[in-house]
Amino acid sequence: MSLAAYCIICCRRIRTSAPPAKSRTYWRDGRNIIKLTGSLILGGSLFFTYEVLALKKSLTLHTEVVEKEKMKSYIYMYTGSLDEKGDYGITYLARKEIHKAVRAILATSAKLLQSPFSDTFSTVDVEDHECPVWLLLRKSQSKAREARLQAVQEMAEARHWQDYQYRTIAQAADLRTLVGLARSKDSDLRFFLPPPRLPAMKEDSCIEEELRQLLSSLPQTELDECIQNFTSLALSESSQSLAAQKGGLWCFGGNGLPYAESFEVPSVTMEMFCLEAIVKHSEIAAHCDKLERNGGLQLLQRLYLLHQDCPQVRRSVLRIVGNMALREHLHAAIARAGWVSIMAEAMKSRHIIDVSHAARALANLDRDSVREKYPDGVYVLHPQFRTSQPIKADVLFIHGLMGAAFKTWRQQDNEQNLTEAFSEDEAGYTTCWPKSWLARDCPALRIISVEYDTSLSDWRARCPMERKSIAFRSNELLQKLRAAGVGERPVIWVSHSMGGLLVKKMLLEASKKPEMSRLASNTRGVIFYSVPHRGSHLAEYSVNVRYLLFPSLEVKELSKDSPELKILQDDFLEFAKGQNFQVLNFVETLPTYIGSMIKLHVVPAESADLGIGDLISVDVNHLDICKPKRKDAFLYQRTLQFIRETLAKDLEN
Repeated sequence: MSLAAYCIICCRRIRTSAPPAKSRTYWRDGRNIIKLTGSLILGGSLFFTYEVLALKKSLTLHTEVVEKEKMKSYIYMYTGSLDEKGDYGITYLARKEIHKAVRAILATSAKLLQSPFSDTFSTVDVEDHECPVWLLLRKSQSKAREARLQAVQEMAEARHWQDYQYRTIAQAADLRTLVGLARSKDSDLRFFLPPPRLPAMKEDSCIEEELRQLLSSLPQTELDECIQNFTSLALSESSQSLAAQKGGLWCFGGNGLPYAESFEVPSVTMEMFCLEAIVKHSEIAAHCDKLERNGGLQLLQRLYLLHQDCPQVRRSVLRIVGNMALREHLHAAIARAGWVSIMAEAMKSRHIIDVSHAARALANLDRDSVREKYPDGVYVLHPQFRTSQPIKADVLFIHGLMGAAFKTWRQQDNEQNLTEAFSEDEAGYTTCWPKSWLARDCPALRIISVEYDTSLSDWRARCPMERKSIAFRSNELLQKLRAAGVGERPVIWVSHSMGGLLVKKMLLEASKKPEMSRLASNTRGVIFYSVPHRGSHLAEYSVNVRYLLFPSLEVKELSKDSPELKILQDDFLEFAKGQNFQVLNFVETLPTYIGSMIKLHVVPAESADLGIGDLISVDVNHLDICKPKRKDAFLYQRTLQFIRETLAKDLEN
């Protein structure tokens, strides 16, 4: 036999001589299966690692089993001897030490997890290095919230534990502890059990078909027009029939152009149709319950694991799980389906967008350290992990027409960025400067980015029936921001283009509603990046340029003669007179290419001038006005200066 000895399951049952209990208690999940790996190093010693391989449910250690049954345990080992005699050699000694250790683990768990908390181990036969694991497990289940948070922090910071100690916590920790570990920076992934095995797919079935069945099982009545549109499209069209259509207009991410008969629609496209519909359904509480009962969590997990090379699919799946996590009664089901371990792994992604989607879902699961809830489209860029740093103010980023929560705030591309290898850190390139740069420069801020759908033309609309005005969108976003606790702290708004009009409308509406008045009164400042306070030239081209045929409602509202814009501007200036907040206006000086033919100065200086606050011209176009080239660029440094000066008193307190 080789020097590397592998000790696995053998058939030896070890009994104690204690009298039987009056009422025999059995392990509900059957035998505990323990794997022992040993490596014999010449001239050294034998090292053992325990790893719990399988338990159907979380391990529950029962005092009666340990004390009354006198710690019956099942130890399985390879029976081959490592010495010539085979009786009192290393095999015998190893088996003896293993049994002793297992007895100690069982005794410790019974006394620490079932008995009143104690800081001593006088009655427990356990090695000194085992004590912290069980003490922290017991402490993590304390009734005192601060004790629980401290226990999770100490677990996450542990760096000297053996593999079996991490696995012990993975088996014995409760949902609250595991979510806390997933939201702890640099937490070891060994704290999390792998997701349970997914149920086998039905014969002659595929992901696309199962998604359709899941979607069709959801309520189809009392839905708004957009949910009906997404649902009917996903249920009525297959990959083959959609490809056969000559001139159909795709509502999901389409470009309004006819498709050739021979065009083949990939299966992932049809899956995205279904996912987009399910995203909409998951915003309705009763539909989330249906999704869970009909196996949606397992099917979504299969889809997530299948499309490791398709970020769009995976992010849509995380959006759905994040929406379901808003319903606290579904938290246990989400954990049982294995989503905590999946999201803990996603939190270690190098992609900011992936981390942000996972962070939102985990924050909604973490009711121990997070009071707020984050609806779909509201992403916390900082802090995304649990932190002891007190949060003293909020900074909100609101994108404009055709923007997004992340891409609007990326660093401006240049030749150096595109040709050199880079990493998303303080000195390198970033795809989201509020998260990479501002979070480091102002760690006491909660940084939130908001996302909502917009389009230039109704041909490009994701939902052709959707006609959302600035007033409608502002009320919609206000409700989401209220759920996220915006207004409880001092607030600074950072907006680009049409996003600035939404900010103005939200502040006006909040000031009129008693339940939201604090959002207006706690506003300390507003930054406007090329906001068309008096309209934009963009709308003027919509009737003459083919690219912008059938302009969307958003574009129409941006026209220079729009009465809604004039009323909004006058009302906001009147509102601002009675408020004590600062304003900073940036304006572009270079034209922007719209498509390949149109060169347009989107927001001229006279429109970007709010009438209050500083007005600063920058030699960039409309798209790059909110995208600094480097961290030391004027755009970022002036923005940072405004935030620091405006919040100086709040950050000092």
